[in-house]
Amino acid sequence: MAELVLRSARVVTPGGTRAASVTVADGVITAVLPYDAPVPDGTRLEDLGDDVLLPGLVDTHVHVNDPGRTEWEGFWSATRAAAAGGITTLIDMPLNSLPPTTTVDHLHTKRRVAAGQAHIDVGFWGGALPGNVKDLRPLHEAGVFGFKAFLSPSGVDEFPPLDQEQLARSLAEIAAFDGLLVVHAEDPHRLAAAPRQGGPKYADFLASRPRDAEDTAVAHLVARAGRLGARVHVLHLSSCDALPLIAAARAEGVRVTAETCPHYLTLTAEEVPDGACEFKCCPPIREAANQDLLWQALADGTIDCVVTDHSPCTADLKTGDFATAWGGISGLQLSLPAVWTEARGRGYGLEDVVRWMATRTAGLAGLDDRKGAIAPGRDADFAVLAPDAAFTVDPAALQHRNHVTAYAGRTLYGVVKSTWLRGERVFHGGEFTEPKGRILTRSP
Repeated sequence: MAELVLRSARVVTPGGTRAASVTVADGVITAVLPYDAPVPDGTRLEDLGDDVLLPGLVDTHVHVNDPGRTEWEGFWSATRAAAAGGITTLIDMPLNSLPPTTTVDHLHTKRRVAAGQAHIDVGFWGGALPGNVKDLRPLHEAGVFGFKAFLSPSGVDEFPPLDQEQLARSLAEIAAFDGLLVVHAEDPHRLAAAPRQGGPKYADFLASRPRDAEDTAVAHLVARAGRLGARVHVLHLSSCDALPLIAAARAEGVRVTAETCPHYLTLTAEEVPDGACEFKCCPPIREAANQDLLWQALADGTIDCVVTDHSPCTADLKTGDFATAWGGISGLQLSLPAVWTEARGRGYGLEDVVRWMATRTAGLAGLDDRKGAIAPGRDADFAVLAPDAAFTVDPAALQHRNHVTAYAGRTLYGVVKSTWLRGERVFHGGEFTEPKGRILTRSP
């Protein structure tokens, strides 16, 4: 039985890209049939022609900032931007909102704020802070997807970092219920020892966030995870020097995964103009040679997935001084075309992009029984992409609340024509439906 059939000459499935008809009933994919399979009487047919049908992307690293810093971003604007970029599921990070998601009561507050505003499905990470070990199991039981921790200052006072002793206590508690700890891995001692001076020069900022700060933090993290048998995930990896550490830890049986971000894969330190603080993020955008090795690590599986780390702010916080400007790249709507533009130039295909940005991210969040693939039994979440169509990024045309982006003026390939959530088209031709997203909880 089917209520809807989406037909395309190019459908990206777990078995490869092929011409197919995808049938949907009750918001779920029921079958992936040959392209010319007959359409039952009374069933709606959407013929997509040569546009590519992808599974809706799953972005597991988004800072929505709502409530408390809604002038930076909010669920309404963030989920519209996501839908316009082919993302159908996001997992919200626990910081930059007030309150942070560090107790069950705070989680309930976040869910109440998101409900009714979400144009796509939304889930939540919990936070691991000094002194909240007692809150970790209750948050897990309430359905968060895992826990975020910083090993160096986060940039906001209400979300302090864990020192090594606090990390050990939090990780031991999380390991006891086989939860997941996702970590901003920069070593505070290495950062403190690095050259520090303010001003507009990007080279000075880059020197203040050296690779060895990441490398040292990753080494400590995987060593502790190995001793405890814990699951850990390295967030927004930018240092290629940490890759052998991750590969070696996995070979020894440590349960460690890693992600990187579109800005590390598409932007380089050499092209960042002085004073252009829209490019500031932590860890920083590094050199082209470093970027090449990140792509190689994606290809060989050392890096598992690509997520945005969408971390917006108001324009006034992007001062011309790299020492004082807010650190974060705003790129939720542009992540798919940015990655696809660079990937196609390096010889990768859309199947690779789907693996990095949908299948593996769904797996990271434990949503791979529902999301991340065009296969029977999965939610009928889709992005329809014209992969060879190009556009120039106009910040004013973005759905983000603040039109500040490091991608301004860049020509990108891949226009998202429409986005579907559980068999309903929620974005098409620049227009949105009313919010239809659900609040997600971790699968038991």
